[in-house]
Amino acid sequence: MSEAAPTVTYELAGDVALVGLDRAAKRNAIDDATLAALAEAVRRAGDEAKAGVLFGHGPNFSAGLDLSEALRTRGTGDPRRPRSRKWHAAFDLIARGPVPFVAALAGAVIGGGLELAAAAHIRVADETAYFALPEGQRGIFVGGGGSVRIERLLGYARMADLMLTGRVLTAAEGERMNLAQYLVPAGEALPRARALAERICANAPLSNYAITNGLPRMRDLSHDDALFFESLLAQTTAAGREAAERLQAFDEKRAARLNVPPPAS
Repeated sequence: MSEAAPTVTYELAGDVALVGLDRAAKRNAIDDATLAALAEAVRRAGDEAKAGVLFGHGPNFSAGLDLSEALRTRGTGDPRRPRSRKWHAAFDLIARGPVPFVAALAGAVIGGGLELAAAAHIRVADETAYFALPEGQRGIFVGGGGSVRIERLLGYARMADLMLTGRVLTAAEGERMNLAQYLVPAGEALPRARALAERICANAPLSNYAITNGLPRMRDLSHDDALFFESLLAQTTAAGREAAERLQAFDEKRAARLNVPPPAS
């Protein structure tokens, strides 16, 4: 892989951007330099790719905030520009950027690492993954958007449980609680994430953008406003030339058929 920065790698594989945290000795903990490099890699993916994959080099996705750096820099910096706002900005580039992202999860998906995973649109966990929010035990609070994104995935009661008790979820528990949409054998998270990203690239880009940017905003609207917003997105996507070509292909039976699973025995 070509390296965009010392702690983040970047590779464009066809239409898919592979963005990797590369601090394996630190369980891919995120310090300020890594956060900045991650943001730059994600921006590059938005310019060059149709979809992106987030992963961690080594056995862990990310253990979250680099607590050693946090301790050294505690009390420093401009209080008008809290460090958490840098995390929000970087992760919003993923969650509300121009291309969808798939996260490949293995090993530690803890604290800020879980917040990063929650910013992706699809999460694939292998059976080695485990999830935790230990901020309460560290005397701190989530600062990477977790109170919004993770709470919406888990619900308040489950997120409060993790934060108050230090409970650690297995990969299977995380999948059942909506922290991952796919659960795969050990070592297969990245290949599956890449395959999903390649599949996403085959969609109409405007439809992908409506799904990743329009759909999440609808839950913040009233019922009537959300339906109005939906009608605008539906009209906008359908009016494009690509939609016309794809609908014509379907009408002429040239479009790929849905991969319908066989009936359960």
